[in-house]
Amino acid sequence: MKTTLIALALAFGVTAPAMADEALAKAKNCMACHSIDKKVVGPAYKDVAKKFAGQKDAEAALITAVLKGSKGVWGPIPMPANANVNEAEAKKLVDWILSLK
Repeated sequence: MKTTLIALALAFGVTAPAMADEALAKAKNCMACHSIDKKVVGPAYKDVAKKFAGQKDAEAALITAVLKGSKGVWGPIPMPANANVNEAEAKKLVDWILSLK
């Protein structure tokens, strides 16, 4: 039911920005390895926001990580490149992640 409501709200553009960004993360399969507030395979998004808080190049670095993948930043498990995420979507996801407290 919740998924249906989110999909309908997205279709009509009536969601709050944070919910739309979380829905995008789910739609792009980011939540298979990440969670908002706890480590799964990759770090919790709140931990990412905390680690990169105040860094002027954080947005660009994280967009690159989303698009091209990364390794060694959070341990031995690499993050694969996300071929199903375009640059605009990566920016939207990263801005949402960095906004989490």
